[in-house]
Amino acid sequence: QLQLVESGGGLVQSGGSLRISCVGSGRTLDYYAIGWFRQAPGKEREGVGCISSSGGATYYSDSVKGRFTMSRDNANNTAYLQMNNLQPDDTAVYYCAADLLAFGMSWYQSRRYDYWGQGTQVTVSS
Repeated sequence: QLQLVESGGGLVQSGGSLRISCVGSGRTLDYYAIGWFRQAPGKEREGVGCISSSGGATYYSDSVKGRFTMSRDNANNTAYLQMNNLQPDDTAVYYCAADLLAFGMSWYQSRRYDYWGQGTQVTVSS
């Protein structure tokens, strides 16, 4: 069973940066696409982006394109979400998720992912 644990959230001022890590255990992440999602209070879970198993291809939502960057280090079973120029609207709980088949045009559909981390809070103050 694959387990995912996020870390690296926190409180940052508008315009600041944070990097979230997603560490896998129990199985190698080598074959899994990693999706990143976020959920703000009172809102539905939203897809942020998805990175292919090799790290060679990515999708980003329009709301974060140009500000957020996904990467992964398969040797260390870890994926990253680098968030720059954070804005108050980015405040949410951020989740990583993994699935063997999720990478593709429907990457943003949370139901496509079998494994989820517990989430980490990101708060951006104005």
